[in-house]
Amino acid sequence: MGSRERRSDAVANRDRIVQAARAELSGSDGGELKLHAVAKAAGVGQGTLYRHFPTREHLLAEVYRHELTQLVDAVAPLLAEHAPLDALTIWMQRLIEYARVKRGVMAAIEASAWQDLYADQHHRLDDALGTVLDHGKAAGEVRAEVDAADVILLLGALSRVPEAEWDARAHRIVAVIVDGLRPR
Repeated sequence: MGSRERRSDAVANRDRIVQAARAELSGSDGGELKLHAVAKAAGVGQGTLYRHFPTREHLLAEVYRHELTQLVDAVAPLLAEHAPLDALTIWMQRLIEYARVKRGVMAAIEASAWQDLYADQHHRLDDALGTVLDHGKAAGEVRAEVDAADVILLLGALSRVPEAEWDARAHRIVAVIVDGLRPR
């Protein structure tokens, strides 16, 4: 096997591990991330998992980065296909799914590691939200005085939703936020 095939196998293994960890974190039990279960679900040995992610925190950080990248990368296609307020609504529904994973990640990552990771990444989310809001303002669909920080503060309400009520409440909270963004 050449080095190119080994590299592509390694990338594929890494991607499968991240996907398996994400599935485990967003599962119904919302429980602790079990590395042996992740390795089994990804179809790799524990040695392979640890080669890519020496600690649970490394794996959790990668899940967080992956989720955030997908969320940020969704903005341009959504704006190309939908009116700004519709794009914002769809994007915020995706954000809810991200928040479910993030809740599991936040609970599992040591506080100091979480602060470093968040400080390094949060501006990407702010910028993506700002882009959607700017398009909405330009189209007259979003109140001119609202900015990304306002919406992020409102979205903070999601952190107070008990896990058992998440499915019933999270989408409704987003709908209320979007309605509040409309010009009067």
